[in-house]
Amino acid sequence: MLFRTIVEIPKPQWRIEPAERMLFVGSCFADRIGQWFAEEHFPVTVNPYGVMYNPASILHTLQYLEEREHTQENNNLRKHDKEENFSLSSITMAVLTLGTNHIYIEKTTGEIVDNCQKRPQSLFEERELSVSECTGYLQQGIRLLRQWNPEMKIMLTVSPIRYQKYGFHQSQLSKATLLLAIDQLKEDSSFFTLHSSFYYFPAYEIVNDELRDYRFYQPDMLHPTEQTVDYIWQRLVETCFSDAARRYLEEWRPLRQALAHRPFHPENPEYQHFLQKTQQRVKDFEAKWRL
Repeated sequence: MLFRTIVEIPKPQWRIEPAERMLFVGSCFADRIGQWFAEEHFPVTVNPYGVMYNPASILHTLQYLEEREHTQENNNLRKHDKEENFSLSSITMAVLTLGTNHIYIEKTTGEIVDNCQKRPQSLFEERELSVSECTGYLQQGIRLLRQWNPEMKIMLTVSPIRYQKYGFHQSQLSKATLLLAIDQLKEDSSFFTLHSSFYYFPAYEIVNDELRDYRFYQPDMLHPTEQTVDYIWQRLVETCFSDAARRYLEEWRPLRQALAHRPFHPENPEYQHFLQKTQQRVKDFEAKWRL
């Protein structure tokens, strides 16, 4: 007898490969999943301009990155993100995580702001993007990503985190708008034919239709627990990782555990020898996988 429903996840046309160079942009859920990849020693850049919740702000991050790249090229400079030597052309996969369709417009400029920077709410007008507006911003973002790398793998997700401040009914409507926008992308045959390798991973459905229990939420009853994120990661690996990428994870696991070890006496010669040996193993691992 089954006591829960399992979300069937279609496999993408591509697979995540070892040491995939990845960009994560979106809600705080993007932060958490991006952190998973970082912990597994993937070269990642996560929300370089902060958390972005709506499709317009996600597009803004991609545009800021392109502007920064052009500025650096014009000045014959190359700055690097702390995560990895970062350049737009080096990215092989982008993950865009949508949180809400709510936006804030600065009244004096009429422009969408990505962060109100704790300024008074009276300075801003809140409104909701329509399905077609969300689709339009996503199309622009995907086109921009493909300009950087025509072969780039693109994953879209909708964050399972609910927004209590909108009211739960309104939060559901917001998520529905984002889901409809993603479906509209797929239904646009001319766009989908040109950009057919973008893929929707159902993190929202896994939490709400498969787990569907408050024990999978943190005490605020809004954010998923570590156990929940671990399970989403497991489903992602099962569905989207190549065999080589799974071997990569297996080989990295003992190194990750060794690096996480915290001794009571770090100055102990035995521990120092252990640390040096572990660091050499990490270098060997990176050389093998061309990191």
